[in-house]
Amino acid sequence: MNQPTGTRSTVTLDPRQAEPAPDPLTLPRLLPGDADPGLEAHFARLGPMPGGSPWVIDEVDAAGLRGRGGGGFPTAAKMRAVAGARQCVVVANGTEGEPTSSKDKALLAGSPHLVLDGISIAAETVGASEAILCVDRAASAAIRAVEAAVAERRQVFADRVPVRIETTPSRYVAGEESALVHFLNGGDARPVFVPPRPFERGVRRRPTLVNNVETFAHLALIARFGADWFRSLGTDADPGTALVTVSGAVARPGVYEVPMGIALGEVLRVAGGHGNAQAVLAGGYAGRWIPGAAVAALPLDPTSLKRVGATFGCGAVAVLGAESCGLAETARVAWWMSGESAGQCGPCVHGLPAIAGALDALVAGDRGRKAERQVRRWLEMVEGRGACHHPDGVAGFVRSALDVFAAEIEHHRRHGPCRPSAGVLPTGRSAGGWR
Repeated sequence: MNQPTGTRSTVTLDPRQAEPAPDPLTLPRLLPGDADPGLEAHFARLGPMPGGSPWVIDEVDAAGLRGRGGGGFPTAAKMRAVAGARQCVVVANGTEGEPTSSKDKALLAGSPHLVLDGISIAAETVGASEAILCVDRAASAAIRAVEAAVAERRQVFADRVPVRIETTPSRYVAGEESALVHFLNGGDARPVFVPPRPFERGVRRRPTLVNNVETFAHLALIARFGADWFRSLGTDADPGTALVTVSGAVARPGVYEVPMGIALGEVLRVAGGHGNAQAVLAGGYAGRWIPGAAVAALPLDPTSLKRVGATFGCGAVAVLGAESCGLAETARVAWWMSGESAGQCGPCVHGLPAIAGALDALVAGDRGRKAERQVRRWLEMVEGRGACHHPDGVAGFVRSALDVFAAEIEHHRRHGPCRPSAGVLPTGRSAGGWR
């Protein structure tokens, strides 16, 4: 097995000719736990890093890998869109502005070399001249880990396309791919809504591949061990594994790696859920509420969640206990999300605060049903009309709350607000500026 020396440590390696792969049914694949995070230990554990080659895109395609940042776009299609373009750029998105998610931070802190392998393999495969890893500037542990890893790799010339680290503002929409590209081009970290898309003209007007850091980590494993190995877990429609952040009313909140398609109830059991979930928020604050009674056997994967009107998103799962007020939690998050908008258009500037205010009225007790009618009308007014998808995400989240907590709305109408309690869903610190 090749160990890092004074020369570049990657090799051109077809997974069918690679060293024996780890047991594909053994988890975790992405987070090695207490293993040595250094480069030498990383290569000893997984073998040498394959070099980039056109077969990598074919293997990623056969694996069925989709983006793990929330959009779920086929990774191979994104790679093909920029492959061979002159001076294209690769951007790894580790900004993670979603308060209910911490999986990217955990991955960067615990497995920085796996992410960097994926970036390097992708950059070499598509012929990129530059690679950039973006991390939330407040994620100090992740930044320390990737800075140390990048320095270690430079000493042994591990990457033909060196990776540059950029820290980004701690804003919810700063990680949207057009906002990220705009920031890297010297602007504010706000979404832009004028074409072209990054794969057409992105960083410094070059074709740009933007993928989530977990996506790059999976790519690094697929390049080593092949599509069949990756597909040995998960479902036909949603193969592989995913990092899931479980929070809220569970005894052991944290980041778990799970096979796609595992029962959501099983994930909650492992995380120490007590079977008293009133509801579960899947997909973060642009996601959807799911009634607690429906989660036990519900498969946790994008396809299955879509069938019940929910979303997988970034893999965030927040559990609302029976003692919490889902209506009040929704109103509090809606206010926070209205403050996290880019402030560029009417649906965000005027629509989101109006929706949050009407939710407050529902919490206080909507005797004449005026507030509920207002919320539903304003949801229709903001959807599909924003400069970005931020108002669409908020609208979907709020509409799911109106359905799931319908009985609670009626209870508030008859009896007034619940007794105040500490908020369950995190809303983060003051976000600060966009630069």
